[in-house]
Amino acid sequence: MLQVEIRVRGSINEEWSEWLGGLTLSHSDAEATVLTGLVQDQAALYGIISRLRDLGLQLSAVSSEEAKEDSDEHRQ
Repeated sequence: MLQVEIRVRGSINEEWSEWLGGLTLSHSDAEATVLTGLVQDQAALYGIISRLRDLGLQLSAVSSEEAKEDSDEHRQ
């Protein structure tokens, strides 16, 4: 899993969250939206980026890193 943060210019209504991979949408200001959350892999990330392109939104930043696994998951 990847922890991602995607910043776009423009405002996206929170109702689009599910269509955008279930990412959390927040607004840093009236002209920008930040999407954060977990995605399965790079292919899923590129799929979300494609959907943002289809909405005509301009990317301003994309970052991702391997999600840190919870140590409790390894004990089960």
